[in-house]
Amino acid sequence: MPVAEPLSPAAAPATKTARSAAPAKNVIFFLGDGMGMTTLTAARTYAVGEDGDLTIDTLPETAFIKTFSNDAQVTDSAPSMSAYMTGVKMNNEVISMSSDTVAVEPAADANGNKLANNCGARNGRPAVTLLEMAKARGLSAGVVTTTRITHATPAATYSHICHRDLENDIATAMVPGGVGYNAALGSTGIDVVLGGGTQFFTPFSKGGKRGDNRDLIAEMKARNYAFAANAAEFKAIDGSKTERLLGLFTSSHMSYDLDRDPAKEPSLADMTGKAMDVLAKNGKGYFLMVEGGRIDHALHETTAKKALQDTVAFDNAIKAAIAKARVSDPLLADTLIVVTADHDHTLVLNGYAKRTGKTTAGNPGVLGVVKNYVTGAVEKDLDGAPYSIIGFGNGENRTQGSRSVLAGLDDNTTSANTYHQEAVIRVAAGSETHGGTDVFLGAIGKGADTFLGTMDNTRVFRLVKNAAGL
Repeated sequence: MPVAEPLSPAAAPATKTARSAAPAKNVIFFLGDGMGMTTLTAARTYAVGEDGDLTIDTLPETAFIKTFSNDAQVTDSAPSMSAYMTGVKMNNEVISMSSDTVAVEPAADANGNKLANNCGARNGRPAVTLLEMAKARGLSAGVVTTTRITHATPAATYSHICHRDLENDIATAMVPGGVGYNAALGSTGIDVVLGGGTQFFTPFSKGGKRGDNRDLIAEMKARNYAFAANAAEFKAIDGSKTERLLGLFTSSHMSYDLDRDPAKEPSLADMTGKAMDVLAKNGKGYFLMVEGGRIDHALHETTAKKALQDTVAFDNAIKAAIAKARVSDPLLADTLIVVTADHDHTLVLNGYAKRTGKTTAGNPGVLGVVKNYVTGAVEKDLDGAPYSIIGFGNGENRTQGSRSVLAGLDDNTTSANTYHQEAVIRVAAGSETHGGTDVFLGAIGKGADTFLGTMDNTRVFRLVKNAAGL
């Protein structure tokens, strides 16, 4: 099948590093789904206080990224991640295809299960991804996420399809030798796959959502993948002695970090570290994508505490990756690490709040209500009611009428694990939208100095490709 050529963003800055240095041997691409600038700021305050630093804050090279898609001012995850992975602008809902591909909503059966691929003939062409390029060069490759492994962001690294909801078809793309396998992944396939989503790998008879009666987990085991279904099995696997690794820990998405049971689900940092152990055995190098995917879901729910904790868990994975990479590559002379987001959300920080410091058991921090920075008194709106520091442009929690009914709103309420922050515009539960603001990018290691200024997300693809010599 012909492959769509990437768009032609401006050439990388003509630096000595970009022109003459050997390429980065290893590339780790971190994607915080929905991790906008305000979420990052709030997460910093939540974890370490206003004057502290997350690992993300310490990355030496930084840029701002435009995220609009081919047909929308506000992107969804599918075309934005696909732009990073392929250099092609595409329409919302489309995964790693040419820009003329039309998103075709999949039909569903009587039980709501999405039916097989109905993209139609001549509906676009696959656009080659960085992961596929890496495999073509003999590098190892891995995909790690806290969402379903078939969700839009991870799917953009290894599959090509007209609509992100076709997750049964997306799953088959990673099974070497099987029907629907993406041959561009080579004969061995993706070397490490870690996340959630067993429902799209198992048939109805085993509680899954596959109507073709295929057990893709069994098929991958037959292709010499070590398999882990829980944290204990995962911990028992020696990454340095494992050639291929599949870990699927939940039927759907993995738990929010705030709710995660460490006895059942490994952390994102744990998954990242073990993925690096497996991939590092390839002397030619590797490409690894790591997604903190549930940041986005918590923001859609307007449960800010969950979003901030997942952002911190994502940051911990970055910290762990840098530390592990430095063990064998102290100066990161052979390793490029890029951290960014696919889009932002409508989260805002309200009022002239006094400094709160980090959130602790006895201090709600940024999750509390606004207090005057001079007097410390609780601020009130025109209805005489307190309001929280964190709010949303749209969301499910909007008082219909005067806010005076919320006169008793306090820190204990707004800092609860399941509190839904108030929104300006009321929408259905869980339907808070993405935002269209630029997002942050940070980089460290080989080729990191080419990431600077404000750039389109398609240019990030070009810079990673050049740095890795793909």
